[in-house]
Amino acid sequence: MPKQRTFDPIILVSTIALITIGIVMVYSSSAVIAMQRYHDPQFFLKRHLVWLGLGLISMVAVMRIDYRKIIKLTYPLLVFSIILLIVLFIPYFSKSVGGARRWLSFGAFSFQPAELVKFSIVLFLAYSLVKRKDYLHDFTYGYLPNLVVIGVFFILIIVQPDLGSVVVMSIVAFILMAVAGVRFSFLFSSVLMLLPFLYMAVFRVGYRRKRIMSFLDPWSDPLDTGFQTIQSLLAFGRGGFFGLGLGEGKQKLFYLPEPHTDFVFSVLGEELGFVGVSAVIFIFLILIWRSIRVSLRSPDLYGTYLSLGIALTIGIQVVINMGMVAGLLPTKGLPLPFISVGGSSLLISMVSIGVLLNISEHSA
Repeated sequence: MPKQRTFDPIILVSTIALITIGIVMVYSSSAVIAMQRYHDPQFFLKRHLVWLGLGLISMVAVMRIDYRKIIKLTYPLLVFSIILLIVLFIPYFSKSVGGARRWLSFGAFSFQPAELVKFSIVLFLAYSLVKRKDYLHDFTYGYLPNLVVIGVFFILIIVQPDLGSVVVMSIVAFILMAVAGVRFSFLFSSVLMLLPFLYMAVFRVGYRRKRIMSFLDPWSDPLDTGFQTIQSLLAFGRGGFFGLGLGEGKQKLFYLPEPHTDFVFSVLGEELGFVGVSAVIFIFLILIWRSIRVSLRSPDLYGTYLSLGIALTIGIQVVINMGMVAGLLPTKGLPLPFISVGGSSLLISMVSIGVLLNISEHSA
């Protein structure tokens, strides 16, 4: 009798553990702010649960679809993503937050197209690198088409402006192409060409330059550019080894800006301490390890690149968010996957896990 195929249970358990922690931390970190803004302490929790419900339904649905059939969605999803990015520039359909237009507005809910683009780019590269596997040493046919497609998306995203998402996608794309066997000289030349643009995007834009300066010395401007980093570090320091206890954190009381989004890990550190922080990091490491394991055991190159791209997208965002709140990286608006208050990031992350689980079901 042939052995019945099953998905990787550790990936599923790790994901459930993270979203459970996320539910608890979203409520703990947002209740006071929600009460002050909307007179409902559960406002952000309710929205989070709605997105989580959509994410779980999507994850289960994707789990039941053979991942090789997803290839057919590659170009339609790319076109749809471009349309959404263009619609962002129409004020009627989008909302501006802090001078940036990154969200499409649907009444009480909003969607960030850049999150869909991250998934679309991984989907495209997985397909393209397999299709061009015999030409990856050829610049014109093997490398340039990938570069053009990625470049179009990067331009549309960076003008929002959203440099953080571009950095995440750049790292994922370059690692995937390097693993696939694209010539190192092509990748290295591209990095060299991008450096002047990166310099202009960071040091010639006032608020980004201030972020870099405050990252190097947050105490030089403790009430402005260094405020977030200092308050985050205070949260970790107050947490100690075991934490102050759930709901007992003080930095979320209007000290940490938006503690339920980018800085939810700081609240977790204050309330659950070193033990809680270590547990979350351990779960993320398990999830990434098992995802890479799925990539290595995939029955074909498409599954290998697709699962590796998903693992890299999640893992890099985790590293950047945790590095930011710990003062090891400049502050940037990137959520912590599965734990920050839900929305487009949570939905796309759950879809990605569904794809991973399906690939794992076909793995050796």
